[in-house]
Amino acid sequence: MSKHGYESGRLNLPFVGICTFGKYPYVEDWDAIDAEVAVMGAPYDFGCQWRSGARMGPRAIREASTLFSFGHAGAYDHEDDVTYLDPAKVTIVDIGDADIVHTDTEQSHANIEFGVRKILKSGAIPVVMGGDHSINIPCINAFDDQEPIHVVQIDAHLDFVDERHGVRFGHGNPMRRAAEKPYVTGLSQIGIRNVSSTAKDGYVDARAMGSDIQSVRHMRELGVDGMLARIPDGARYYVTIDIDAFDPSIAPGTGTPSHGGFLYYEVLELLAGLTKRGSVVGIDLVEVAPDYDQSGSTSTLAAQLLMNLIGRVLHEKEVGA
Repeated sequence: MSKHGYESGRLNLPFVGICTFGKYPYVEDWDAIDAEVAVMGAPYDFGCQWRSGARMGPRAIREASTLFSFGHAGAYDHEDDVTYLDPAKVTIVDIGDADIVHTDTEQSHANIEFGVRKILKSGAIPVVMGGDHSINIPCINAFDDQEPIHVVQIDAHLDFVDERHGVRFGHGNPMRRAAEKPYVTGLSQIGIRNVSSTAKDGYVDARAMGSDIQSVRHMRELGVDGMLARIPDGARYYVTIDIDAFDPSIAPGTGTPSHGGFLYYEVLELLAGLTKRGSVVGIDLVEVAPDYDQSGSTSTLAAQLLMNLIGRVLHEKEVGA
């Protein structure tokens, strides 16, 4: 063994082996989850109003995440002087995907909810990879027996449609469905811009139901600290990230790209600050549709953001223990 202590066994480069998220262990038995974080795929995209393809998101994010899987001693960040995701300190597992029944929204959502409930019952933090944004609805449903949560949404679209032509559970509805829950204490909706899928009455309703709505330009005017100050301090945060919150120049692989979006560090710094402000108790990342981005950069962005967010969540959990 070398003086660095990690050159025994396989080198296990990113393109070698099975693509679990971050090459973390796969747990098939959902009654045997024993980890701090459990990652699950929700490859459902029947809630889309335009371009489909986000059903392939979990598979693409998993493959992209292998790029960040071969830091043998975790991920050292010289700017923070912290080693995140130290394998000696953190436990992360991939439990595979919820089963999706084609054309059956109710059963597909129920299967996603079932998986999140199993994760929560185990004591792990659920990290769910979509899929379109409707998968947030069953994720939030699964928190009905938990302590109250504040939802932090990072997105180009408000997603606050109540009902449109009888549709209540599509990807334009999740934040409305969340706001209706008695255990959701409020929403911070960040990055909302341009032509949204929600009409003006939806914005009025959102504010009346406890939403703070801020655009990309608003956040840039406020700065990261100013934006964080608008989010309730010391709360339990559920974070939902739509990849179209990012500018399509870096995230073209999504069904509804919207120019004028965030860049990577803006969102990372916001999320890093959030982990210091309260407890992140659930995460989903949605709307990665890899077929619209042959470079793979959208999937890489999603994987990099999730890995870094998980690392910071677990670091703050360790510091606060």
